[in-house]
Amino acid sequence: MKLIGRKREKATLQRVLGTDEPEFLAVYGRRRVGKTYLIREFCQDKGLFFEVLGQKDASLAVQLSHFYEALTNTFRPELPLKAPNSWNEAFHTLGKLLEMEPERKRKIVFLDELPWLAARRSGVMQALEYAWNKTWSTIPNLKLIVCGSAASWMLNRVIREKGGLHNRLTQRIHLKPFSLKESKAYLASRGIHLKDEQTLEIYMVLGGIPYYLRQLDRRRSVSQNINALCFMEDGLLFDELTPLLASLFEHSETHEKMIRAIAERRYGMRREELIKASGSSSGGTLKKRLDELEASSFIQRVVPWGRKRKDAFFKIVDEYTLFYLHWIEPLRRGRLGGGSKSQWQALSKTPSYLAWSGYAFEATCLKHLDPILRSLDLEDVTSWAGTWQKKTGARKADRGVQIDLLIDRTDGAVTLCEMKHHRKPFSLDRKTAMAWVERMRLFQEVTHTEKEIFLALVTSHGLKPNAWSEELIHRHVPLSDLFR
Repeated sequence: MKLIGRKREKATLQRVLGTDEPEFLAVYGRRRVGKTYLIREFCQDKGLFFEVLGQKDASLAVQLSHFYEALTNTFRPELPLKAPNSWNEAFHTLGKLLEMEPERKRKIVFLDELPWLAARRSGVMQALEYAWNKTWSTIPNLKLIVCGSAASWMLNRVIREKGGLHNRLTQRIHLKPFSLKESKAYLASRGIHLKDEQTLEIYMVLGGIPYYLRQLDRRRSVSQNINALCFMEDGLLFDELTPLLASLFEHSETHEKMIRAIAERRYGMRREELIKASGSSSGGTLKKRLDELEASSFIQRVVPWGRKRKDAFFKIVDEYTLFYLHWIEPLRRGRLGGGSKSQWQALSKTPSYLAWSGYAFEATCLKHLDPILRSLDLEDVTSWAGTWQKKTGARKADRGVQIDLLIDRTDGAVTLCEMKHHRKPFSLDRKTAMAWVERMRLFQEVTHTEKEIFLALVTSHGLKPNAWSEELIHRHVPLSDLFR
């Protein structure tokens, strides 16, 4: 199967492989986002390709045995190699074998799941630093690629490393989930041809995780696929959250507790509130856990417009995590009845679906900010885009207000964006229109802005024009524009 999307990542890989010099590339991103597939498909037919995969919780002896097996399978020496007893020996042997290859031949060394190779007291990082600094960085056409799903570990131990690997990286790739457009193309490549609205429904449940999308059965409808994956006991995603976190974080129980606390608030939770809600300490440990969750794309740090970083709040942005906590876990605990072949079809007709789908659609829109700006023709005049909120005051009249997407512009204007998920074209009624007018008034009153204020609307199923929409809405972004 050809590589779908990933234009920037493929361009980076092409730059790495296109030079005659030694290159050191780090690839990171959450588990099952397609890191290994990307590297294998793009690189393994472009020269000598040596790959070793770390095994979670394996002993040093087991990891070294995997390395030794990869050495013999790749280089196929005439005489048997000596099995290494340490990573220093392993990398020394690999270096000697690489030096024996023709100088002009491209030599790719792929250390997959490096965090799993680097167990406590393994010595792999010290050995890697020594090997690169002493020998590997002098081998022409050598391309060292290290990869890991524990994103925070990759950031701290490789990308931001201040020791022996400091400033040794030549390129990096943060591999993120597919966009809506890439998800649709990926499914089409597997014989699943969906309309934009159907792709959106899948995306709001699974996100753009290729491994999850690969589980869809083209013989089933969207609803049947969601049901089979998420609501049947043998479904892949019926109990994925806890094992997923355990595979990424050493103290995953704490991470899960924090995720659950943040998920209780639709508009996110500030650090001080999180300390109280999750029982976490207020020191460096909390910051480290938040950084780890953010690096792994489970949460997003949001700094409201006009505020400082210390005023940031955190939101859950992983689609499956939100879906699991809102729908799957209540079913597993018996609060939504038992699983059935039509479970999702029934749940999607409940009032709770409307609340969840609205939030999930907002989260999807915020991940597709670039196509929204293109649709609004604001790419060249946007100076800042994010959220804005005003807390409810002590007096009853001091109402709070939340604007999920505010676009500050360099042309003397701001655009406030509303997102609406409906199963039919959205029709703006008087009540909603008055609420939006009040929201714009409060924004102007609190910020004292003298900029012109515009209102834009992003919809999942289009807009049904009427007098209210003609008067109030300046620009409309249809779902199809998010796929461009």
